[in-house]
Amino acid sequence: MNDYLVRATAADDRIRAFAATTRDLTEEARARHNSSPIITAALGRLMTAALMMGTMLKSEGEKLTLKLEGDGPAHNIIAIADNTGGVKGYAGDHSVLLPPNAKGKLDVAGAVGKGVLRVTRSDARGEPFTGTCELVSGEIAEDLTYYFATSEQTPSGVGLGVLMNKDNTVRCAGGFIVQVMPGITDEELEMLEQRLGSIASVTSMLNDGMTPEDMLRYILPDPTFHEKRELRYHCGCSRESVEGVLLSLGRKELTSLADRPVEVHCDFCESDYVFTQEEVLELLGRTNNA
Repeated sequence: MNDYLVRATAADDRIRAFAATTRDLTEEARARHNSSPIITAALGRLMTAALMMGTMLKSEGEKLTLKLEGDGPAHNIIAIADNTGGVKGYAGDHSVLLPPNAKGKLDVAGAVGKGVLRVTRSDARGEPFTGTCELVSGEIAEDLTYYFATSEQTPSGVGLGVLMNKDNTVRCAGGFIVQVMPGITDEELEMLEQRLGSIASVTSMLNDGMTPEDMLRYILPDPTFHEKRELRYHCGCSRESVEGVLLSLGRKELTSLADRPVEVHCDFCESDYVFTQEEVLELLGRTNNA
């Protein structure tokens, strides 16, 4: 198993935590989108967080969407995860290049800019519930920490990271979410804050060979592991699903397209679906029979 996440608890369930390694799926996203290092880092962080938060979903068919709506050159960045370990994502502009930030790192915050984070949970019927918070840094981990505290009233520690090779491929990627539950003691909370504060970065841990289990053993007091789940980049689009989208446009809209071939592009996997004029007319005929 290459990319995977683990779920654990500690302190008699007064602490719950998730950790993941996502190098392969982040590299797949980079290759699909031909994204710059900054966008690869931003999207990898966001997809990692979406996958861990997707694990919190209760029912089959539910999905979680994280959307960064910033005024930076990346425009919107979106990651969508289900509760089976699948994720997909894209940015408004995958070619963003910026100078390093003051720490000499990839300037993800500069690419994102100021704006809002939207967290949407959709049930199996597609009914959404969205929580929103202001972006406090644009670095994503800090923004999610703020979201959990303000929108879900759950004190949390979030760490996310993507490290690039010199050839702009992904060297390592992953992250963790640690949350405190009601009843946590002052001593346990102080210990947790100290351990989180001692972490240099997620990428330093991953680059040193630490696994998701190792990260949580470092952060938590005697963790109990409950689940290990394989992760993957998964779009799920198909010619059949695109046909369904075209049919859902309705007869009037589809008629306006029936005088020429129609090309539909998927932003998540960069696939193109071309329907000839004859195929569009055939779809239009199916609306007559509906």
